Amino acid sequence: MDSTLRQLPPLDPLRGFVAAARHLSFTRAAAELCLTQSAISRQIQTLENALGVALFVRGVRSLQLTAAGARLAAAAEGWLAEYGRLAHALRQPGERPVTVTASIGISALWLVPRLREFQQRHPATEVRIAAGNRIVDLAREDIDLALRYCADHDAPPQAIRLFGETVLPVGHPSIAAGLTLTAETLPQLTLLDYDEPGYPWLGWEHWLAAIGLEGVRPRARIGFSHYDQLIHAAATGHGLAIGRAVLVQPLIEDGRLMPVGARQVAVPGRGFWLVPAPRPMRPEVERFAQWIVECAAAR
Repeated sequence: MDSTLRQLPPLDPLRGFVAAARHLSFTRAAAELCLTQSAISRQIQTLENALGVALFVRGVRSLQLTAAGARLAAAAEGWLAEYGRLAHALRQPGERPVTVTASIGISALWLVPRLREFQQRHPATEVRIAAGNRIVDLAREDIDLALRYCADHDAPPQAIRLFGETVLPVGHPSIAAGLTLTAETLPQLTLLDYDEPGYPWLGWEHWLAAIGLEGVRPRARIGFSHYDQLIHAAATGHGLAIGRAVLVQPLIEDGRLMPVGARQVAVPGRGFWLVPAPRPMRPEVERFAQWIVECAAAR
């Protein structure tokens, strides 16, 4: 009997590997596949053990493909893409997944941690999250819903406002417990900065100026271009971050983050919005949209 199929390495971890290779980030791969970062890490380890080679070079804050990993990524991306096209062609029209686009930060920190509840309510409804910071055309790219953060006056007419923006400093409890930001404590602290232009309220310069500490230097500063990476660094004790209250609330409830002091600042005129595609909603899309609105109301 031909044993070729039995000799194949495990196939399920290929999805996690391809996503991690595409993003060079376990965190962003987890957001794309609606998994946890540890689940992606286990998938990669399983595949590496089965193949007997390292697929990634893991740095402190970086991830790079090995030569073997690059070869596998180039081949597996094509295999899975072809399989996806075939599966799409075989599905009946009423069985298409609900496709949602959202920024990497909103996906990883707000949507994915809550998704299990929707899956428990509606196990037959497949959900696909297209995580990325690019604003996409919902109609052209066949996407059902978008979670977007924008100025209130920029939201499309059909959009539903989910919640506003409030910020506060946060850190791991080992750093943040009992801490007050003063001219005496700040020189002993590391500050984690969000380097994305156009969001000054998420940067420390804005916050320190508001509390009269703009001339005081911290011990160190580390910049991040992705907000989810910044918050992950804060939750693992690397320093203090400016937290977006809605996005960091699950981590505060889990005890992985703690507010620094009681001060919170609302950012006027901006919010998080649910934007439907400009076409009639399928029943499963309407169910998912209603669930999103319920989650936002219950935050």
